[in-house]
Amino acid sequence: MSGTNDPVEKPLLHPRRRKPSALLVLLAGFLIFAAAAGGAYFALRPTTLRIAVGPKGSDDQKLVQALAKTFERDRKSVRLSVLGTDGAAESVALLDTGKTDLAVARGDLDMPADAESVAILRKNVVVLWTAPAVKAKGGRKEPAAKIKEIGDLAGRRIGVVGRSLANITLLRVILTESGVNPDKVAMNRFDVAHIMDMVRDTSLDAFMTVGPLDSKITAEAIALTAKLRGEPKFLPVDVSEAIAERHPRYGSEEIPGSAFNSLPARPADKVETVGVNHLIVAPKGLSETTVGMLTRQLLAARRSLQRELPAAARIAKPDTDKDAALPAHPGAAAYIDGTERTFLEKYSDYLWAAVLLLSGLGSGIAGLRHYLRRDEHELNTRHRDQLLEKIAKVRELNSLDELAAMQREADDLLRETLDCYDNGIIEEGGLSAFSLVLEQFHHAVVERRVALGAAPYTADVPRMRAL
Repeated sequence: MSGTNDPVEKPLLHPRRRKPSALLVLLAGFLIFAAAAGGAYFALRPTTLRIAVGPKGSDDQKLVQALAKTFERDRKSVRLSVLGTDGAAESVALLDTGKTDLAVARGDLDMPADAESVAILRKNVVVLWTAPAVKAKGGRKEPAAKIKEIGDLAGRRIGVVGRSLANITLLRVILTESGVNPDKVAMNRFDVAHIMDMVRDTSLDAFMTVGPLDSKITAEAIALTAKLRGEPKFLPVDVSEAIAERHPRYGSEEIPGSAFNSLPARPADKVETVGVNHLIVAPKGLSETTVGMLTRQLLAARRSLQRELPAAARIAKPDTDKDAALPAHPGAAAYIDGTERTFLEKYSDYLWAAVLLLSGLGSGIAGLRHYLRRDEHELNTRHRDQLLEKIAKVRELNSLDELAAMQREADDLLRETLDCYDNGIIEEGGLSAFSLVLEQFHHAVVERRVALGAAPYTADVPRMRAL
């Protein structure tokens, strides 16, 4: 037995604080930064849409190209990539086959089943007129019979500006609704470059154009008619409202007086006619958010572009009525009607699903981790049980050397327990339970020292703090 002055080793009573690994903290920070940067990139990167428009060099193509440059310059969230075509029919065909995202076309063309309007580029109106031409008869020139209204066009010849078959279809509708058999009217199409030839053709009794009110082509054709054949007479489409009712893709419009010339006034008074929209169309499946933003950009660009390109002033909102012949795309309608959903409204279901998924993954990982470390948890429990057994054995020791050896064994158990705590194998609750047993062990050691005649500790053994 050692003397009463033999020291007794005190165990480490205050556990080391658990500190996360610097490498893990750096890695976690990098992953968070990468996720945030990636999310910001995908959320903020611009969306580029292909748009088919033609014919090449037309006012439509010039306007769309100007819009594309404006969106690029102003770094808008939606950009345009222009695909040149030979005309609206080819543009619609590309849309139908999915080779373009958008197309510029007249509203009376045969559209794909899922095509919907994004914006109106312009409103076209039908202009019908005749002139007091003379016809050769027996070597003499006699004035042609006067044409006062559309009903007088039966058996006549009409020159139509533009190669589009849509103009011929529209003329046949006007004639039919006006009580004229279209098969009894000869219709000749003329390219824009051959307007002079059309006006000079004395076999033609009337002329027709389809375009915006400020169309230079229409104004030029009317001016040439007045110069070569005499002052033109404009033919009103008195059945325009009936046409709009029976053929929803057309609308009843009005040509104001002096629309094409002021001195002399052409026409002298307002003229009733038929109109058809020229549109940007998109498939219904195109993102509502993207289309809504594009519609916003198109309407906002009118003011900035109309100084350099007056045609931009014609851009208008699409018809959002549910019974419209060509309905507005849901994205465009939501922007116009002010029913656009916020980010949280759009993606709240996905966010909640992500939260639940992450929560489930966290629980699963925690459960798996607990399962994989079940042996270490059992080891910690055995350490506590061993320490409890040592409390009983301490009271039976007969020497200070044996007591010191028991103390060292307890210190080893404490060291292993603290390693488990640092590694996250046990929580503070488990460490507190071990601390309580350790405290009882030290009380037993002190009591046994006194019983063996050794000097007790000068201070009570403090309770181990769980961190």
